[in-house]
Amino acid sequence: MCKQLAVTSLAAIFLIMAPSAAWAGEEQPAQKAPNNQSELAPSSRSAILMDADSGTIIYEKSSHDRLPPASITKVMTMLLIMEALDEGRIKLTDPVSTSDYAASMGGSQIFLEPGEQMSVDEMLKGIALASGNDASVAMAEKIAGTEAEFVNMMNKRAEELGLKNTHFANCNGLPAENHYSSAHDIAVMSRELLKHNEITKYTGMYQDYLRKSSEKPFWLVNTNKLVRFYTGADGLKTGFTSEAKFCLTATARRDNLRVIAVVMGEPNTKTRNAEVSQMFDFSFAQYMNHSIFKKGDPMGTVKVEKGIQPELQLTAKHSYSVLLKKGSSVKDIRYELKLEPLKAPVTVNAPIGKLVVYQGDQVLTEFAVDAPVSVERAGWWKLLKRSFGGLFT
Repeated sequence: MCKQLAVTSLAAIFLIMAPSAAWAGEEQPAQKAPNNQSELAPSSRSAILMDADSGTIIYEKSSHDRLPPASITKVMTMLLIMEALDEGRIKLTDPVSTSDYAASMGGSQIFLEPGEQMSVDEMLKGIALASGNDASVAMAEKIAGTEAEFVNMMNKRAEELGLKNTHFANCNGLPAENHYSSAHDIAVMSRELLKHNEITKYTGMYQDYLRKSSEKPFWLVNTNKLVRFYTGADGLKTGFTSEAKFCLTATARRDNLRVIAVVMGEPNTKTRNAEVSQMFDFSFAQYMNHSIFKKGDPMGTVKVEKGIQPELQLTAKHSYSVLLKKGSSVKDIRYELKLEPLKAPVTVNAPIGKLVVYQGDQVLTEFAVDAPVSVERAGWWKLLKRSFGGLFT
């Protein structure tokens, strides 16, 4: 039975009746592990398989264990870079200078020299393809001034995402005390990163060059070989240290389904890649997505009391869908947009409600809805004119 929306101005229930597949009443919900769960990632220390759109967990194994993430740490580093780009704090063309400290990083690197400059675009390539520790620190210093302050930003963002088993001590994943994450938390931050569609331009690239116009061009080859050898794979990040062993957060998309697979503590790259490929195969064989909103679709409006804008137009920031078992019969899939009453001032990205998807009376999934822009409080004269319906114009 339909429920009323939280906001009277949006007191309408949006119904979807479609012949697409969704869970029938007798189907197992995708939040539970598949029956043949022992066959997925048997060599890993920890693993998880997640639908990227809805966040539904298809399979998990010790997914909340705190483990060293190695260079998968850079998923959070790239997320903060993409958010800084979206907010206009940096641009892809901005030059990034390399400090002595950034150039001193060991491990995987793009061999930046002290004082060398590259663009944000080039640094992102160095991080995504070559897992450059030096490029990660250079970008951290570009955004936050120091790596230490950037790490504070990383931990704050982890807290905002509700990551209970993650704490960062650096921005690149080199071994450090009190630096850990979990397969579940890595999947959540990977899902957040994938909301920035542009990131797969970098993570899905197999090879490229840096310093193209110099006498010593640097050839980049993606450390994630699945982007070349698995159809639909376009990210995200590998990791290895002697403590962490071989780790990977990977994503692949086929048709309308994108999944995220995370494995930690694998014995070698061959096993790691094979087991992630098997997780992908299982997902695409068993599941599909039913679209609720595509990115950019109008979602509705919400009034803003005493705002300089009297209402906000809501559009989908990313795709919204529900995970469905293939072959399930479907009917009565609907959604409700439940919004909190808004009163100016409103801050961009502040939570303002949720999108709830039902099948009948059963909740299939929920999505947070955030304010698309900031709305300042209107002055008394604007409010007065608005009250009198333009009498003073």
